[in-house]
Amino acid sequence: MLGIKKLYMFMLRSFVPLFVMTFFICLFIVLMQFLWRYIDDLVGKGLGVDVIAELFFYAALTMIPMALPLAILLASLMTFGNLGEQFELTAMKASGVSLIKAMRPLIALMVLIAIGAFFFQNNVLPVAQTKMWTLLYSMRQKSPELEIPEGVFYDQIPGYNLYVEEKGRDSGTLYEVMIYDLSKGFDNASIILADSGKLAMTEDKNHLFLKLWQGESFENLREAGAGNAKNVPYRRETFDVKEILLKFDANFNRMDEDGMRNQYVGKNIAELQATIDSVSLRVDSIGRTYGKQVMEAPYLGLRYSESRIEDGKTVEERIPDVKLDRVINVDSLLKGSNSSAQINYINQALNKAKYQKQEYEFKGLVMQDDRKTIRRHSIELQKKFTLSFACIIFFFIGAPLGAIIRKGGLGMPLVISVLLFIFYYIIDNTGYKMARDGRIAVWEGMWLSSAVLLPLGIFFTYKAVKDSAVFNSDAYLNFFRKLVGSNEARHIEMKELVMDDVEPSVARDMLESLRNSADAFLAENPVRPSYPAYWLRGYDRLKLRSLAQKLEETVVYMSNSRDKLVINKLMDYPILRSLWLYHPTNYAPAAWAAIVLLPIGLPVYMIGLRQLRILRGEVSAIVKVSAQLAELMADDAAGDMN
Repeated sequence: MLGIKKLYMFMLRSFVPLFVMTFFICLFIVLMQFLWRYIDDLVGKGLGVDVIAELFFYAALTMIPMALPLAILLASLMTFGNLGEQFELTAMKASGVSLIKAMRPLIALMVLIAIGAFFFQNNVLPVAQTKMWTLLYSMRQKSPELEIPEGVFYDQIPGYNLYVEEKGRDSGTLYEVMIYDLSKGFDNASIILADSGKLAMTEDKNHLFLKLWQGESFENLREAGAGNAKNVPYRRETFDVKEILLKFDANFNRMDEDGMRNQYVGKNIAELQATIDSVSLRVDSIGRTYGKQVMEAPYLGLRYSESRIEDGKTVEERIPDVKLDRVINVDSLLKGSNSSAQINYINQALNKAKYQKQEYEFKGLVMQDDRKTIRRHSIELQKKFTLSFACIIFFFIGAPLGAIIRKGGLGMPLVISVLLFIFYYIIDNTGYKMARDGRIAVWEGMWLSSAVLLPLGIFFTYKAVKDSAVFNSDAYLNFFRKLVGSNEARHIEMKELVMDDVEPSVARDMLESLRNSADAFLAENPVRPSYPAYWLRGYDRLKLRSLAQKLEETVVYMSNSRDKLVINKLMDYPILRSLWLYHPTNYAPAAWAAIVLLPIGLPVYMIGLRQLRILRGEVSAIVKVSAQLAELMADDAAGDMN
């Protein structure tokens, strides 16, 4: 037991420091992504360091759900990659400690992290998101820091456009000043020109004090024109010194958090569920009201009167408050009317139908906002659980994968982690958007990424426990070689010491039997089987294996020959392979399915025909080489007699 505890402590000491390091690295990366996204709302506002630090603190808390799964994946990959690279996993397995047993303390740690992630999502994250978004919106509303440029119009002062030709770097004096005052509207604009001026902020930072020298102003007096649009009076003023007070709020004013707290980002599970229930109840109530109105609304002076049966109940039983009129044949209303009256009735009916359609489309748009609210709150509710599950899934992907690739450090693990996380993020974002737009159920969209990655985690864990070579290229090459095959050359060398000499009569019998078997195989199998015959029968692989076995027995026996010509001729024999493409399946339903599914079966058939042609060429070579060897053996026997 003591050894097991030491093993557990060793695994924890190996994993926890890497997890802490990778977590803060991932958090820093996603925080930089947040900074680049909202950099325009922060720069040039004159914000204090304390305000920006507060925003980054809440943003870091908000980004934890994105950084935590990536950190777990990367840390588990690095931990087990290091253990595999240093052969510590091999030593554990040699000592009787399985991979699952070595993972036990980390599995327990992942469960604790998942539980903590759930409570973080439910209790901490709503507060952090509320404060972050409130602070960010407050920063957006703050006026930019006053910095008057040279040679261009400056429009960041509300209601004014300011132009400065040149600025004194030391004194701060503005030269060749032009001011467009649009605070009273475009029609009542005024213009101020001055040779120079100075701009200063009041102590309360609520106003700008502008002092101008040597200039004149032009003011539009349209309001005093008494409605005369042709003759609009204006006033011109020349001044030596003019002082203007402009309203400009440069303070940072925080918005009230109550508005953001009532949004879905600021609610916990209980509050989200309460909002979903209340809005759903309202939607259902309004839907029933609209349905009742449809049933009771008169059309052309008549109300719906057909008593249909649905789910075993009539309309009167399903909607007790609806009062139905007797059935009236509407076509009878048109009988006896002239054509102009009939056209008039039809036009009236069309107009009323279009009006009703527009009315209920508008009602549908009104209800669509409530449905969107329900989906938004349901998405946020599901997020409380998906993060915890994602942490466990990423551990069961990273830990077995690290044990398989056996590469530590930040190289290979980082590449694999980034690729897997991008794959996860794309699927998760796709599911989120589909759920948000109402294309699929909310729970399906939010759990889509987990459903896709869970089989991947099970697969990697199974392969790691069984010590399977997932990333061994030779294993995949052998697999494809079994499917398609590759030509192999036979290589035979002259034996220096032969224990059993080749008997010419026995050799000729074996060659004759081999040649007859090859001829029979060629006769039994068609040169070009039809598409159905290929899938239903193909080439008999059992007889092919029997022929290959007879070929190898003949080659092994005749390789004891002391004749170099015989040895060289034996190398002309091909190596027969029993490929999958010779007869893809012996299961008749699967064969018929391939026949019906042309996009799948036809390409396999075309490739299979090519392999069958190669096979027939190899079997024909067996017949030819056997005949040549028989002649050589006959010549050798004749020479021995002479």
